[in-house]
This record gives sequence, C-alpha cells and structure tokens, in this order.
Amino acid sequence: MAQPSSFLDATLTEAVRSIEETGPLEDSQAMREAAGAGTDVAHRIAQRARMLADRTGLASELARARAWAPWVLLALVAIIVIAGLSLAGNVLGGGERRINIVVALASLLGLHLFTLLLWLIGLLAPLGSFNASLGWIWMALTARVAGGQRGQAPVLLRGVTRLLGQARLLPWALGFVSHAIWSLSFAVVIAAMLFALAFRNYTLNWETTILDPDFFVRAVRWLGHGPAQLGFPVPDAQAVRSPTAAASSQRDWALWLTGCIVVYGLIPRLAFALLCAAVWRIRRNALSPDLSLPYYRKLIARFDALALPSIVDADPGSSPHPALRRLPQGDTTDTLMAVGFELPDELPWPPAALDMRGARAMRIDGSAAARRQLLDTLSQLRPRRVLVGCHAASSPDRGTERFLREVLALCGECRLWLFGTASDEARRRWHTWLADSGLDGLGAGDALEPMLQDWT
Repeated sequence: MAQPSSFLDATLTEAVRSIEETGPLEDSQAMREAAGAGTDVAHRIAQRARMLADRTGLASELARARAWAPWVLLALVAIIVIAGLSLAGNVLGGGERRINIVVALASLLGLHLFTLLLWLIGLLAPLGSFNASLGWIWMALTARVAGGQRGQAPVLLRGVTRLLGQARLLPWALGFVSHAIWSLSFAVVIAAMLFALAFRNYTLNWETTILDPDFFVRAVRWLGHGPAQLGFPVPDAQAVRSPTAAASSQRDWALWLTGCIVVYGLIPRLAFALLCAAVWRIRRNALSPDLSLPYYRKLIARFDALALPSIVDADPGSSPHPALRRLPQGDTTDTLMAVGFELPDELPWPPAALDMRGARAMRIDGSAAARRQLLDTLSQLRPRRVLVGCHAASSPDRGTERFLREVLALCGECRLWLFGTASDEARRRWHTWLADSGLDGLGAGDALEPMLQDWT
C-alpha cells in the first residue's frame, strides 16, 4: 500500500514537527527558499520540511526505512510461516497420530480470535491494542533496523502514526498488514494439515472428564454450520457420541476440522484484509498534515510575513478610469498642504522641509471621519498644491485611489511622496499601480527635496 511522494513529504513534515516540539530548528534559509516555491501553503511547508529533513538526516533515514521495509516484512512472514508449520505439526500429534479436536481448534483459532476481537474493539475505541499487532511490530522492526539504536527512525515512526491517526487510517493500515500475515499463516497451516491428513492415518476424537457428551454434539453442530455452507461435512450425533469413531467417520472429522479453520480463521482474515485495503484507497487522500494546528498556523504566518505585499482590492474588469479633476488655478489660494495618509506611527509627520516652506500639515489614519474632516478643510482652503505622503512599503488599493482623486478635485495640483524605507520592488509597484489606476498624471517621487524645488 505504497503512497506517492506526497505521502513521503507529509511524513517528513510531521517528523520535523515532532523534532521542533522540543525546540525550533534554525530555518532562516529554508524559510526564504520555501517562500519562493509557489503560493500554495502546503507546498511551502513541505518544501521547508524537506530542506530541514536533508540537514538533520531524516530524509536519508526515511530512504533506508523504505528500502528495508519489504525485507523486514519478508522476514516476519517467514517467522510466521515457520510458526504455522510448527503449530500444524503439534496439532497433528507427532508420532502418536492422534488429534484431540478440541485442543486442535483452541490451538489454531484461540490467539487468532482474541487478536481479531481486540482489533474490532479498537475500531470503535482506541485502547492501545494495536501496539501488539503484527502491523505495528513490522513498522517498529523496520524503524529499528533502518535507524539502529541512535537513529531518528522513532521520529519518523511518530510522523507516520500521526498522519495515519489524523486520517483515521491507523487501525486499517496496521490491520491490513496483520490480517495479511494471519491469512498467509492459515493458508500454510491448512496446506500442511491437508497434506498430512491425505497421506497418513490419524485418529480424531475428543476427551472430557466433566462435560456431558451432548455438549460436544451441540458444539459440533453449531461450529459446523458455517463450514457446511461451503460443502464441508458435519459428523452426526452418533459419530460425536462414539468414544472411538469408526474409520468411515474419520474423514468427516478431518474435513470438519479443516472447514472450521477455513471458515473461522482464513476467510475472516482475508475479508478484513480486503476491507482494510478498500478503506485505505478511500481515505488515502486525507494523508496530509492538519494545517489548522497551532504549529502550522505559526509557519503560515511566518510565510505571510516574508511575502512581499501586493496590490489588493483591485478593480475588476478593464473599464476606463475617469479623467482626473482638479480646481482651476483661478479658484485656488496660495495655501500649501501636506497630508500624511495612513502612515505608521513610527514615521514622523510633517518632515522639517515642509515646515520650512510653511505648509499646513495634517495626518489622517484613513478612517471615514478623518477623511471627511480633511476633505472639509480642503474645500474651505482650496489649496494651490497638496503633497500626500504614503508609506512606500504598504500596498495601494481602491481606497487609496478614491482618496487621491478626492484630494485632487479640491486643489490645483497634487503630488505623491512615497515616504519611508521600502525595497525597489515595492516602489516600482506603486508607480505601476498609478499607471494602471489612471493616476499617472500625479507627480510621484521617492525623494522629498526634488519634489519641492518649485514649491514656494
């Protein structure tokens, strides 16, 4: 039941998360490179995890585990087959050639039924019974062989079990391995028994000290109901009560015993193995980290902080922008205005150069009330020139466009100063936005002094 590389990425991601539960790893370079790996958040997180896994040795250990997994499984299967053959030999009685059918059934089906019951209960309530399953033993042995005593295979093991647990696939995945091994074991036992019973003469009977013979009559009839549906014979009451069955009845006893092993051992394990495989196919797409966990939310926030701001809330469509309106020169006064628009608190306003030119300064936070107050002031003063200072590292939007158009309509000339520290790309973004918004008629610049040379 191998998964594509996305499952391997998810395993490494969960393993890195397990490591960072004891303290964060140094990941500045990994964060920067992953931030440029596309816009998909899950892909960025997986890329970061791959880089950290390469650095910490998790990736190479996972590759070793994948290489060792089939060999460990084959070794485990070989052990189970040998155990099955040994159990079949014990049931067949060795040199005595006498088979107690009650002991045979208990030996062949007892542990199987007990572990199957634990697995079924574990589907409804996680009781920790899976830690003793053959599937868990296979995973643990693979981790031990691949990583040795000082490797990081336990971290990978936690990552895999977390993924399986989140997708509600843990009992089904481990159950598939366990049921498949049990099925192979029963197939070997049945084949060994049929071979021995076909070419050697055995005596099958039951023994008791305190039980009534009618108990065995009812038990044989009840247990034989399932095998009878498949054509296996069921010994009659007379054959059951007879302390030494006739030679003609020995064949019925042997086939009844074989039928019970097939119906109550092999068939349930095969059926549940197929069911586990079907559930795996249905739910395997859910094998991915839960990005709603606090650990991943912090990573997403860090990626957002690294991403360059982009122009938001852009007008849809390609409709032409309205023409810029401004006051005629004859309707303006000699007032000079300097407006700081949505500036961070750490940026001072107004700069000293504006104070020297006698500009009237205002600072607004972008709220509706502050904008109304500014527009009322502009409509009263009708300034000849207005300088609007915007934070260069911020992202322009439709609100910024509406504000600039409203200011320009109430003055003779408006210029835009991109204020504060920002990257060249951020400043180019503003100039591109001005052109796209039809505001390229505004004078926009990054340096204050050149913009104020002709302002008196």
